[in-house]
Amino acid sequence: MNASHRICALLSAMLVVLGASSAGAEQPAAASARDGQHDFDFKNGTWTTHIRRLQHPLTGSHDWIELNGTVTTHKVWGGRALLEEVEADGPNGHFEDLGLFLYNPGAHQWTMFFATGNDGVMGTPMFGDFKDGRGEFYDQEDVGGRSILARFVWLDIKPDSHRVEQSFSADGGKTWESNFVADLQRVKP
Repeated sequence: MNASHRICALLSAMLVVLGASSAGAEQPAAASARDGQHDFDFKNGTWTTHIRRLQHPLTGSHDWIELNGTVTTHKVWGGRALLEEVEADGPNGHFEDLGLFLYNPGAHQWTMFFATGNDGVMGTPMFGDFKDGRGEFYDQEDVGGRSILARFVWLDIKPDSHRVEQSFSADGGKTWESNFVADLQRVKP
């Protein structure tokens, strides 16, 4: 499935999750969908992280900010939800982020919400799932006065490390610009 088709499928699934589908519409058989309730189990615990953030996404900028910090994730509701707290520091100051991850068993999808300590406002929910050890999540956001697609990818998942990348697309998913990369290492007890 190419990126455009995958985005369309995920945007369609977003409508189902948000309850925008009509009550009488037939839905695909849930039995054929994979149960992804434990997809984020790898995140539980404490991690060190090195973060790179593009200062001015979608402007042609190549100026990155580097931060180092800690990520702490706790399972909630038996693993059907997670709370994540990120604290990192760099030459440009302190960064705080709070993540809420919720699993919808009916849709077999996760929804991710993020808020930064700067404004305390939950951002646009991202919807997605895991396939072959890779999690992809999408939403539509306003960046610099224009509507863009955002993609968040969990990859290179190992017992003691993983990577997270965020990218933006201003052309409907034809091309993507990476603007956030975090490499995480598990803190040994």
